[in-house]
Amino acid sequence: MGSTSCAHVRDPRECEDCSARSLSVCSALDVGELDGLHEIARSTFYPNRSSLFRQGEPSEFVFNVTEGVVRLARLLPDGRRQIVGFAMPGDFLGVSVHATYGFSADAVEDVAACKFGRKAYEDLVASKPHLLKRLHDFSANELSLAQDQITLLGRCTAEERIASFLLHMRRRWAVVRGKPSVTVHLPMSRQDIADFLGLTIETVSRTISRMARDKELTVVPHGVRLSDVRRFEQLAAA
Repeated sequence: MGSTSCAHVRDPRECEDCSARSLSVCSALDVGELDGLHEIARSTFYPNRSSLFRQGEPSEFVFNVTEGVVRLARLLPDGRRQIVGFAMPGDFLGVSVHATYGFSADAVEDVAACKFGRKAYEDLVASKPHLLKRLHDFSANELSLAQDQITLLGRCTAEERIASFLLHMRRRWAVVRGKPSVTVHLPMSRQDIADFLGLTIETVSRTISRMARDKELTVVPHGVRLSDVRRFEQLAAA
């Protein structure tokens, strides 16, 4: 994957009007505090299949996703790939206690993000305790999601894993869009979904095809439409 991107300095009004602001760590800042944020921000565009950063690269920047979906993947020592998550508008990436990134972040559709120099952002956070608290809240949520993922991989059947994943993505898109929908946007590939759920692509495809035949869902471009939400909730709770 390439790392092509383009960036420009943010206008102060962009921060104030940003649709992802209420979802992100930036929501901790009031309008009067946004000047300090936009001074260190770069609006950056990443076309589909390009990289925001790669595992092992120096962690010089942090990113706030404002549009699109980003695949987060870790390359294992034996060469296998583990998808560790999918970042969506409002998610903050690149914060690390280490000098290098612990995973790669790649666009699975066109992505827009605010890019900050790590040192400049850390200085801003240090001067604003309420922003630091918001970052801690995000970290706690990420830990909770990681624990859920461990349970999903360790105890659930393939059908239960896929049902849980679809409901999880449905909830996340409801937050991003401000309203629920039975249509779940899935720009990632089925191989990506398989790698995230610890399944083979054949199992994912076979299970989704079976769900479609049973009219539990309908496959639509770049996603699925859930016809029987209650059935998915039952599977996810099993």
